[in-house]
Amino acid sequence: MPLSGTAFPLEVRPTLPPELARLDELAGNLLYSWDRRVRRLFYQLDPQLWERCSHNPKLFLRRVDQARLQACAHDSDFLKDYREVLIRCDAYREPQAPAPGLGAEAAHEHIAYFCMEYGVHESLHLYSGGLGILAGDFCKAASDAGVAFTAVGLMYRVGYFVQTIGRDGRQETHLHPTDPSELPVAPALDAAGQPVRVSVPLGGREVHACVWQAVIGRVRLLLLDTDVAENAPADRAITFQLYGGDRDTRIAQELVLGIGGVRALRALGVWPTVWHLNEGHPAFMVLELCREAVATGLDFAAALELVAASVVFTTHTPVAAGHDRFAHALAAHYLAPMAGQLGIGIEQLLALGASSPHTDEFDVTTLALRGSRHHNGVSRVHRDVAARMFAHIWPQLDPAELPLVHVTNGIHVPTFLAREWSDLFDEQHPDWRSKLRDKGYWARTVDSIPSHRFWGLRQSLKCDMLEYVACVLERQYRRALYSRSRIDLMRRMLSADHSTALVIGFARRITAYKRPLLIFRDLQRLGRLLTDPQRPVVLVCAGKAHPHDGEGQAIIHTINALAGEPPLLGSVFFVEGYDIALARRLVSGVDVWLNTPSFPQEACGTSGQKAAINGALNLSVLDGWWAEGYDGANGWAITPRMDDVTPDRRDALEAEELLSLLESEIVPLYHRRNAAGLPEDWVARAKASMKSTLPRFNTDRMLADYLDRLYLPSSRHRRMLEADGGDAAASLAAWRARVGACWEKVALRWAATAPVHVATGAAVTLRVRAQLGGLTARDVAVECVLERDDAPPQQPPLTYAFAPEPGSGDEQAFTLDFTPPLGGLLRYRIRMYPTHPALAHPLETGRMVWL
Repeated sequence: MPLSGTAFPLEVRPTLPPELARLDELAGNLLYSWDRRVRRLFYQLDPQLWERCSHNPKLFLRRVDQARLQACAHDSDFLKDYREVLIRCDAYREPQAPAPGLGAEAAHEHIAYFCMEYGVHESLHLYSGGLGILAGDFCKAASDAGVAFTAVGLMYRVGYFVQTIGRDGRQETHLHPTDPSELPVAPALDAAGQPVRVSVPLGGREVHACVWQAVIGRVRLLLLDTDVAENAPADRAITFQLYGGDRDTRIAQELVLGIGGVRALRALGVWPTVWHLNEGHPAFMVLELCREAVATGLDFAAALELVAASVVFTTHTPVAAGHDRFAHALAAHYLAPMAGQLGIGIEQLLALGASSPHTDEFDVTTLALRGSRHHNGVSRVHRDVAARMFAHIWPQLDPAELPLVHVTNGIHVPTFLAREWSDLFDEQHPDWRSKLRDKGYWARTVDSIPSHRFWGLRQSLKCDMLEYVACVLERQYRRALYSRSRIDLMRRMLSADHSTALVIGFARRITAYKRPLLIFRDLQRLGRLLTDPQRPVVLVCAGKAHPHDGEGQAIIHTINALAGEPPLLGSVFFVEGYDIALARRLVSGVDVWLNTPSFPQEACGTSGQKAAINGALNLSVLDGWWAEGYDGANGWAITPRMDDVTPDRRDALEAEELLSLLESEIVPLYHRRNAAGLPEDWVARAKASMKSTLPRFNTDRMLADYLDRLYLPSSRHRRMLEADGGDAAASLAAWRARVGACWEKVALRWAATAPVHVATGAAVTLRVRAQLGGLTARDVAVECVLERDDAPPQQPPLTYAFAPEPGSGDEQAFTLDFTPPLGGLLRYRIRMYPTHPALAHPLETGRMVWL
């Protein structure tokens, strides 16, 4: 019988025995998020408590039983494991030069990486979805590679929300505030050993923030926290919740992150050579860096040139709602003090965030683009989508020529590769972690695994995943007061005895453009497919909808309603509480990973990569990374219908293709067995999935791409512009202003009649005259762009540069002599654009005229 009255908590904390004193050190370094040997130590101490503490070793050590610690301190087997882990971790944390293959220049760079969220591990709730997981993975890759790297974010008390599913099948959201003392963080200390504090001007007041530090292997993650005594209650709440609050809260968060983040780095004596904006949220960082440059004596235009040279901007979302915009009145209120310190008017500052001439909103993504010179999307398809979205920055350029590259996202393999695969590779190929980009190595390694062992390991992972999912669902169903028969049915369908069923996984943020309901468009057909007793199929779904996304929440309710009634009852399950821990289980255990975004709105989609490296097969729309990763033998592709059909017709056509692939190819292939009971053809395709994905779509390759395409060019550009106290930056700024004043007056015309045909091997001479409007011949480039009449769109044209003729006057003559290298019918166009030797990209001004 329960006692009456209130129950008050009392935590009786143990003391670590001297033999295990460094467990506290292991708990304070997020290296445990990808080194399973570290996590295994805590698990061995008390498996049940480890689960109850949500795999948080710092909290675990506060609650583990003293007697258990004493017993392990005298257990020779445990001590052996403990000492081996310490030796391994000490060796890992030793300073080292950047990994081979990253180039000698990388040793001289220090990257500052700013992001709104970080998904390092489920024990640190600072993430909501893919952006945060990617940021966490990238920090781990920098640590593995030995690159000097400091990440900056915000210390949220509740992070994102905790999701449960109610009896009615609707999402319920819960906020569980955390105490930093329970997390793997500690106060960041300056050179004098004092906790770092910074202040940030917000409108007419100063907001103060303390700085926490999380250690991720060899790198630091600095987290700013406004919940300090010096602040008013409203300001203490600025960093309370990730993506929480109103528009005032959001702009305040972004100012604290961007401006406060720079100040925190300076207080810690960190002077980065490259500044990386991971999405537009931290873009106010650019203004703080400009303020520093102005304080040295540069004017604002020169300061912006100097700062932008060292800033890299990555855009992650092709969805307009993912880009923050603030009303001019709100932005002006918060930014007026900064404008004064920059020596410019508020209107000039607001113009940096103007996405069109007459807008009344300040767009932080536009500020990020104008405040950087090196930009990228996160897949090849996404780069082209971003180019169309951001055309207003470079209004006279073709989207294909915008100074925007792509670096396709990857995943941190040691984090998401299942322990069973890691153990197998450790046993047979102990050097595998140093070969993550070697395609030939992985082809040989995966092909060398006997098919029966590959299949057995995959089945073992699936059984573990099904048991984990069943435990979560049983708690979910019991809390919702579901019937005993419903729980028993779920347990039966997800038992090891039912592991012969094909398991499809769909888990991601639940929102309309992800189209979670696409597979449910024909319920009777889907029901027949899932419930065939000879070829059973199970669909496991998971994901959160943003609390303000009513449509996404309605989708969750619909899936749960369908899962609770025939024909899908017992074959479709929606698992609550999607987080990193659940994701690791699902991607390692499902047979097929389903992804059905509306093309081209999937920026990358790294969950499919995580499934593929574990031997699952992707069934996905050809969008994001899958448009690059699919090779015809490593999964299945749903062909996106373009803009020539209505959205509903497009969904119908793609749903039809999805179900047809399942019926005619995927389900029969999975259930086809040889005489030994092995699905040989399925295993061959699963091996192809693993070996084609692992060496191409990992953060090791991704970091190398960033260094080669963005970080090192950015650092070189900065060094060039800061020469002689920034004189080069000032000169470039003056030139850019002159081009802006003159460009409306420039024009091109023919100086001589152009030939319409020529014999093979003969030279062609073209002469044009340019009205330069006050510019000189050195300020412009004139080019001929040549291509075959029938050239495919993806084939780049040939370009030839005109030379200026001697003399001057109202018009400048330019001549080109060339021999066409191609035969047949050709097309050519003549263009002129501004050019300067100090530009980061030849077309970065966005100005161009065509004859």
